Amino acid sequence: MNKHVKIESTNEAWESGALGTDESHVRAAPAELESAIDASIGLQAISIRLPKDLIEAYKLIAAHHGIGYQPLMRDILQRFVPEGLKEVLQHHETKAAEAEVRVEEWRKAA
Repeated sequence: MNKHVKIESTNEAWESGALGTDESHVRAAPAELESAIDASIGLQAISIRLPKDLIEAYKLIAAHHGIGYQPLMRDILQRFVPEGLKEVLQHHETKAAEAEVRVEEWRKAA
């Protein structure tokens, strides 16, 4: 006789692994579904070569925080980009202001 034990579907059951860890229910998602999911949440897969030591460091830090190393990389990049963009914009604003001064000086000299 095959006995099945029903586990209540709760957030705790999913988080603890009581639900969702039976390998007999695991299968890869079709490529079309993965693409549709990525498109719907605005993600794009990329390929990047990194030093092995850097990847191992990411994995160590990610494990400490209880997350995967790729989501950690994504988070770090998302934190860096706004500051990087701010720096670029400030640089271009400074260059634009300098150009305006030069144009005004040229006009006065003409």
